[in-house]
Order: sequence, then structure tokens, then C-alpha cells
Amino acid sequence: MFGYTCRFRVEMIARQAALLILATVVVANAWAQPLAEHGKTSLAPMLKKITPAVVNISVVGQARITDNPLFNDPFFRRFFDIPENAPRSVPQQSAGSGVIIEANRGYVLTNYHVIENADEIIVTLTDDRRLTAKLLGSDKETDIAMLQVEGDELTQIEIGDSGTLEVGDFVVAIGNPFGLGQTVTAGIVSALGRTGLGIEGYEDFIQTDASINPGNSGGALVDLEGKLIGINTAIVSPGGSQGNVGIGFAVPSIWPSVLPHSSWRMARCAAAAWAS
Repeated sequence: MFGYTCRFRVEMIARQAALLILATVVVANAWAQPLAEHGKTSLAPMLKKITPAVVNISVVGQARITDNPLFNDPFFRRFFDIPENAPRSVPQQSAGSGVIIEANRGYVLTNYHVIENADEIIVTLTDDRRLTAKLLGSDKETDIAMLQVEGDELTQIEIGDSGTLEVGDFVVAIGNPFGLGQTVTAGIVSALGRTGLGIEGYEDFIQTDASINPGNSGGALVDLEGKLIGINTAIVSPGGSQGNVGIGFAVPSIWPSVLPHSSWRMARCAAAAWAS
């Protein structure tokens, strides 16, 4: 009986190992299929074409100080020697990411929360050029903002159709996590149509396990063809942690259940009208 049990366990372990190897081969083949023309299993050829279109965004602005009712009490202000004209905001610096979607016009797409309350917006390209950006338009409800920069030899990303995505599709996230500089991570589409998160007014997110961290906001989520199918927006961080736990969300290129057309194209039209 003991020998039979041991043999059974060995067989089970062998079967599990075989399944693991098979799964690894299947995944490797899935990654390799769209890259076969390059003669190697790598995302590098695709990334070399599109990463110059993903930029770092640094913002200088003012963050409003939360009002305390006691500050409105004259006695309290005199007792603690708080001047009447005390500042109600403090200087704030933040960083995020953006994506060039029209090189000729210098249109850069990012999240609204990246540039909120910005007095100055600086876009840094992968070749270390620093360009001052102006805000053409924004939409807080969809967390989308359109910037414009002036520069030569800009690279743009082709906008894809997020409506064709399926759970399990491979995706790549590109951004500037923690201000480290451009970083690429990969994963799959974990879920589609995520709502009820309380992050934005309109919610129909792409969920992915590609690593997204603070600073990735406004960066690109692309498919294996290098087409832009999402703008990285938020992560779930239980317990107040700041790191990735494999649950990230991106604004899709098309919002089929909320907006009749792509929110990005609507933002682009609004930006063009604003600039004219």
C-alpha cells in the first residue's frame, strides 16, 4: 500500500511537471508568434519603434491645503499667531507619463490627474529633450487630458481598437514608475469592462497584471503589434502600499458601454477646437 501511494504521488508530480512544461511552451509560442518575422522571441523590435512615443511628464503646481474650521475662528488665529493672509496652498511637484498620438501636431495624451492644478508642465522625451507643454483640453470624468508640445522628429503611436481585446490577450505597459525613467512590463488582459471602482466618473477599465506603479499614470498600454489600446490610470494597493500587486487599470481606446466614440478622439477634436 505504501509503495502504491508513493508511486501514485510520483506519477502525479510527473504529470504536473509535464503540464507546467506544456503551459510554458504554449505561452512562449504565443509571445513568439507575432514576432516570428524578426527571427527571435523578443519584444525588442516592436518596442524600438514605439517607446520614443512614450514620454515622462513632470508637473509643478499648487496643492490646496485642506481647510480646518478652526482657521476661520479669529480667536484661534490670534492665539496661534496665524496671519489673516496665510497661504491656502503649497507648492507641489509630481511626475507621470504620456503618449504622443500625433507627431505633426505635437499632441500628447495623458491622465487628467497627472496634470491637475499644474502651473508648468514639462515633457521629457527618450532622447532627453525637455519640452514645455501647454494644456489644450481635459476631461476629469474620463481622466483624460490633451497636451501639446513643439518639437522636431517626434514619434507617435498608432491608436488601436480596444474593442477587439479579449481576456488573456498579451499586453505591454510602458511608463515612468517612481520617476526611475522609462520602464517596460508585460502581462495579459485580466478582465474587461471593470466598473464600480470609484476612481473616475466614467469607468469601463481594462484590467491587467502587467506591472503598473505610481508614475505609470498616463503611460501606454499596447498590444503585441505596438498599437495603443489603453492609457494606464490606476492600481489596487491593499493596506496603503505604493507598489503593484498585479491589479492595474487602463482607460480603453474605445468606451463601447459609455461613449459612442473613442474618448481619445473626442479629446483630440476638443484640443483642435481649443487651439484654433
